[in-house]
Amino acid sequence: MSGRTIFGTDGVRGRANSYPMTAGMALKLGAAAGRYFRRDGTDKHRVVIGKDTRRSGYMLENALTAGLTSTGMNVLLLGPVPTPAVGFLTRSMRADLGIMISASHNPHHDNGIKFFGPEGFKLSDEAEAEIEAILAREIDPAQPENIGSARRIDDGLWRYAEFAKTTFPAGRRLDGLKVVVDCANGAAYKVAPEVLWELGAEVVPLGVKPNGLNINDKCGSTHPEAAAAAVVAHGAHLGICLDGDADRVMIIDETGTVADGDQIMALFAERWAKAGRLQAGTLVATVMSNLGLEKHLAGHGIRLERTAVGDRYVVEAMRRGGWNLGGEQSGHIVMTDFCTTGDGLLAGLQFLAAMVESGQPASALAQRFDRVPQLLQNVRYAAGTDPLALPPVASAIAEAEARLAGCGRLLIRKSGTEPLIRVMAECEDEALLAEVVAAVVAAVTRAAGTPVEAG
Repeated sequence: MSGRTIFGTDGVRGRANSYPMTAGMALKLGAAAGRYFRRDGTDKHRVVIGKDTRRSGYMLENALTAGLTSTGMNVLLLGPVPTPAVGFLTRSMRADLGIMISASHNPHHDNGIKFFGPEGFKLSDEAEAEIEAILAREIDPAQPENIGSARRIDDGLWRYAEFAKTTFPAGRRLDGLKVVVDCANGAAYKVAPEVLWELGAEVVPLGVKPNGLNINDKCGSTHPEAAAAAVVAHGAHLGICLDGDADRVMIIDETGTVADGDQIMALFAERWAKAGRLQAGTLVATVMSNLGLEKHLAGHGIRLERTAVGDRYVVEAMRRGGWNLGGEQSGHIVMTDFCTTGDGLLAGLQFLAAMVESGQPASALAQRFDRVPQLLQNVRYAAGTDPLALPPVASAIAEAEARLAGCGRLLIRKSGTEPLIRVMAECEDEALLAEVVAAVVAAVTRAAGTPVEAG
């Protein structure tokens, strides 16, 4: 087992109780991670583990704990907490490692394991590859006297809540604002409504009754329709839609209109640049962010730095370049002045701060630019094959790029979590856009021998 075959773009992910998301693999993965972080042989090492509300989280939490303690790591169990809370508490509690058990926005039957280093940032590809190399070998257990311990940390969630409130402007309150917050029946179901209430908002909570099976089920950032309807029905000033582990957000204005991560990043970049807070006048986003965002930022003298898809790659670029604002169209908003990963609650608080400080309604802030028409389609392919390597596909892609030259762009990539080839294009001419995507999808589909899927 060489390189990264277990890890994808955001840790290890799959269907619960199926490879690689089994209790046995979680135990081995915990032991491998424990051995990687405990290379000096001392017994002072600790790891914090958080999870979202999936039923399978209990199984994986116990298995990881067994593997980690078997190599001498001391485990601190946080229970259900947002992913950004794990990043924060890993650093705050001086842990060597943080682990979040979550499949983010996926349905309950999936789960995943994400790793954070001692500074609270997600592990690099190189570190993940080293853990996989250890996983492939016989892992040396600790001696009986060096087996690690495990204990519950009951106040971890509220430590994060207190931290979250410090990111809201000092002396400001949310008095007079009614806010719908959809927690996706996920990790933020307790903390998000509480933080908003403590800051003075009238809170309308949705998705706050997790049962282990309803996470992200017709709610949260991937299904904002219910929250949008609630905003209108309750006459709310704003809606905040989080995903299952609360590292993503969608914003809903008072009319029920949804703003994605691109619109939120545009607002924050403009405000931070005007205040002199935007490091080197640069916003970091992925290749999936809309061309309209890039054009809009250029009109404000702000540079857009693009990365591969995945908030981890956004953060890595931000750290290399010394930039402090980035994110993804999907709603990951990374503000390294505050946090080490995407944080939906903190992004929601920053949007509310903009409303309070400007006196403007959400509708005046949330739609910063007109999107260039974008079309995305997925083609599933058989594992072990590579349709993109075949000459007819390469030829179709080259022809599409030539047709879009000067008026749009084409992006072809493999999913990092499932065997899909994603075909995405942007162009002001919607007829040309449809033709180009259809031609590439047809070529990839013929090569893959499988049907196309919706984007």
